[in-house]
Amino acid sequence: MSVSLVLIIIMAVLFACGVYAMLERSLTRVLIGFLLLGNAANLLLLIVMGQPGEAAFYGSAEVEDMSDPLPQALTLTAIVITFAISAFLLALIYRSWQLGQADTVTDDEADIAVRRGTSDVDEAIDVETEIEDDDEGARSDFVGLDTSPIRVLGTKDYSRLNDDAGVDRPRDDESASGGER
Repeated sequence: MSVSLVLIIIMAVLFACGVYAMLERSLTRVLIGFLLLGNAANLLLLIVMGQPGEAAFYGSAEVEDMSDPLPQALTLTAIVITFAISAFLLALIYRSWQLGQADTVTDDEADIAVRRGTSDVDEAIDVETEIEDDDEGARSDFVGLDTSPIRVLGTKDYSRLNDDAGVDRPRDDESASGGER
């Protein structure tokens, strides 16, 4: 057996185990499955790269003797993506463990109704449409409201506040006297 065939078999086993682990209900097994898939993708890119050759610098060797730099760049990208999604999954697992002392995903009543075919999909769509219709007249800005989450502070609020930033409109006290800043 050649080295490439061994790598192909290992890659196929990693892909199969990764997919199987990702189909589980445990978030920890989903994480392990995703890590296996990431390593299998890296092996796939290693196999695609072919025979190792000279570094791909201009003038260092003949073009036929150079190795292809694209699979190397894609492998580095795959490593970064696998790391980022693994960190995200670890945060999800930690939060799930904090809230429920378990990392398994359970079905709720809506999932069970969809599986049995007893849920009324048209009714759910109508409810979502009613919610969207109710939100059309809602304002998203809080300007001028007493319940505004953002309060702009000035020298009237705090005596030690230095409020000398330039503005593009005259201040209230300057507009009455007619002066400009």
